[in-house]
Amino acid sequence: MLFRTMWNFKGRSNVGFSWLVRSFSVSSKAPIDMAAKDGELRVFIVSGEVSGDTIGSRLMASLKGISPFPIRFSGVGGSMMFKQGLKPVFPMEDIAVMGIWELLPHLNKFRMRLNEAIEAAFLFHPHVVVTVDSKGFSFRFLKQLRETGEILFAARYKHQGLVSPIHHHFVAPSFWAWKGGEARLKGLTEFVDHIFCILPYEEEVCRSNGLAATFVGHPILEDVLELNLEKHTLPSGRKVQGNCEDFLSRHGIGSGATVISLLPGSRLQEVTRMLPIFSNTVELLKNSFSELTTIIHVAPNQHVKDYINRTAYNWPVSVKLIPGGSPHLKYDALSASRVALCTSGTVAVEMQLARIPCLVAYRAHFLTEWFIRWKAKIPYISIPNILLDSAIIPEALLQACTPAKLASLLMELILDEGLREKQILAAEKVLALLSPPQKIINNPALQDLRLKSLDYTPSMIAASTILHYAKPR
Repeated sequence: MLFRTMWNFKGRSNVGFSWLVRSFSVSSKAPIDMAAKDGELRVFIVSGEVSGDTIGSRLMASLKGISPFPIRFSGVGGSMMFKQGLKPVFPMEDIAVMGIWELLPHLNKFRMRLNEAIEAAFLFHPHVVVTVDSKGFSFRFLKQLRETGEILFAARYKHQGLVSPIHHHFVAPSFWAWKGGEARLKGLTEFVDHIFCILPYEEEVCRSNGLAATFVGHPILEDVLELNLEKHTLPSGRKVQGNCEDFLSRHGIGSGATVISLLPGSRLQEVTRMLPIFSNTVELLKNSFSELTTIIHVAPNQHVKDYINRTAYNWPVSVKLIPGGSPHLKYDALSASRVALCTSGTVAVEMQLARIPCLVAYRAHFLTEWFIRWKAKIPYISIPNILLDSAIIPEALLQACTPAKLASLLMELILDEGLREKQILAAEKVLALLSPPQKIINNPALQDLRLKSLDYTPSMIAASTILHYAKPR
């Protein structure tokens, strides 16, 4: 009801309220100052996919660790964010859709959930709003929240001492991958106050286009700290070493087996598209190895779990299903694997942390693939290849992503030690580029927190920035 009232109010052609919009602006106070006044910090946080759920949960944990005030969280997220205290508006899976034409069948639900999220945000009266990746949903949410808020806050809430929240977005859009992508950054300044970048060259470009930005490092690097703390040991460089022998023993896999890890994605639409291709690929490989075993890493998405469980009944070789959500279990499985076959490109960074050679594959709806061929301006999709501008990791994309092609590339990667070593040697260089920069670690706000050296993580840097960031007047 509130949201319908807001939109009806906004839709009237009543110029008498125009002065309210012109005089309205985002508060120049930092959230920590607003929390001091209210006795609590209210954070509305939105994530629409599994990787964002991980980023969001770590950000929430960091905020709780350094905030001098109690924090209440509301928004959209998954199981990991729930564990950190998120009060969910609706299940994250409802907006976990990737692609242009893939979205069309879900458009009505998408719009409904968008409206629900906006209404929930207004009712929550947050001091700060954080969206994590999922730019299709996130930017529509932030834009409509800001547009509606300009009228609603000015007309109804400003006299109560309430101010429009600061908008942060975590994970910059891949403007560097698309023709005309950089030009679209300027439009984000209307509804995004600050953006957290996870690739080293993004901050400078965002700032040059008027968008406040901070490069915090790649969140996947926090797997190193989390896993080694579970083992009660200090991290040994930028590397995660799982327990291969223990994993093989617990899952009844012989020491002479050839093990392939399969990572088909986290969204149902990509898993249903990629897993049959992976299955046919394994079918082609099974006669080349006397003992071939596959490990399917299952994302913590109930729809994905159900689909993979059904598909595994007819799998062509021995298969083990590994539930997502536990870095410890994930890296144990990777340590037992000879190679990994991955969907999309970000997960390749995890493979480099584990020092496991991998192959990246990707297919989409044929209209989405046509759009990619028309608009893409870089030849790679995996982060290591993009950073080094070199095909360190083999990629089989779009129409080239066939079972025969994948089987051929995997055979080479399993048997050719030179190709394997090439990826492993590149890992340290890639991970160094993705680490938080020293200038951020030396930030006075972080120094005042008296953090240990291990605590200068992307999440902690972002949390400190959120608490202290005030939009310039």
